Amino acid sequence: MTQPDPATRPPGALREVALLFLRLGLTAFGGPAAHIAMFRDEVVTRRQWVTDAEFLDMMAAANLIPGPNSTETAIHLGFRRAGWPGLVAAGVCFIFPAFAIVLAIAMLYTRYGTTPAAESLLYGIEPVVIAIILQAVWGLGRTAIRPWLPGIVAVAAFALYFVGVHELALLAAGGLLLMLARNGRRLWGDWANRSTGAALWLGRGLANHATGEWAVWAAQGAAAPVTLTTLFLSFLKIGSVLYGSGYVLVAFLQTEFVERLGWITSGQLLDAVAIGQFTPGPVFTTATFIGYLVAGVPGAVLATVAIFLPGFVFVAITNPFIPRLRRSPWLSALLDGVVAASLGLMAAVTVDLARQSIVDVPTVLLLVVAAVLLIRFRVNSTWLILGGAAVGPVSYTHLTLPTSDLV
Repeated sequence: MTQPDPATRPPGALREVALLFLRLGLTAFGGPAAHIAMFRDEVVTRRQWVTDAEFLDMMAAANLIPGPNSTETAIHLGFRRAGWPGLVAAGVCFIFPAFAIVLAIAMLYTRYGTTPAAESLLYGIEPVVIAIILQAVWGLGRTAIRPWLPGIVAVAAFALYFVGVHELALLAAGGLLLMLARNGRRLWGDWANRSTGAALWLGRGLANHATGEWAVWAAQGAAAPVTLTTLFLSFLKIGSVLYGSGYVLVAFLQTEFVERLGWITSGQLLDAVAIGQFTPGPVFTTATFIGYLVAGVPGAVLATVAIFLPGFVFVAITNPFIPRLRRSPWLSALLDGVVAASLGLMAAVTVDLARQSIVDVPTVLLLVVAAVLLIRFRVNSTWLILGGAAVGPVSYTHLTLPTSDLV
């Protein structure tokens, strides 16, 4: 997947990329699954920058490297549309709104000691997000799960998520199983033996990242004074090795900044994670909050740059190899397995989100109305998010008023 030739690049492509991802950075609530769903609505359905198959390959490639998957998918899309300038613009424009919002909240937090309430806002947004994710899972699934075997991988990933199997393990297992199942007859050849060994080595390496390697690094060194260099290198290390969800990020931050460095308390970490969850854009902007608590505005900037920088580098390195992966029967099957497992995980995350957010008649109505507007009338997902944000506080306030105030 090479970048477009500047001579044939659509006029205004870079501006188009920047404006789109700036808008998405302001409105993409709900975490990575919701981000991916909104990306698909914009770049596949509406703008037709890529096909569903190409979009799935980018999503799978993002899952194979460390870092924030949805942000890396945005970077892949920017590169595809507008080359190297688009790669930078898509990532920066998607990250910047969340960075600015989290920085403002961090300033208020250090002054008043509390985080702003977001329950009423999320009350209206989350049902809309569920509708957007469901529509994306359905659309992507029709492309990715046509043979029966990827369907089994997706269903297995969905089920195993709820019994506590790690997301990284599910992605690695899905890719490896599909790769071996499709290419089993080649296992007797020397080349196949080398490929299988390499794949198993990759799987073990990913598992080490997820389970043990970080503990070894975190144990090294004693408590250090607060310096911008240490802050930058700590977040750079996290961004370079972190696979998985926001829950994995919490574990890394706890080990590094609470236990090893002692720069923040567990309570401050929980507040930082909460802010990263309810603001739009990447959850990794939790780093912005921690950076500000530790070293003010310079710390916020350096922490944000450090945790996201590896993602830009990894995408720049891996993007040109996506077509080569597809030409290899082994690695193409690996990608298909990762895609199938990713869709199963997206569906599982949607169920988790629905359990928390579809709690009464108004939220059910919001879900149904959003689904109808999205599927039947093709209303832009950004407008649906803004509509949910407008309706949510009104309905939430009405429901939380004492009965005497409602008559």
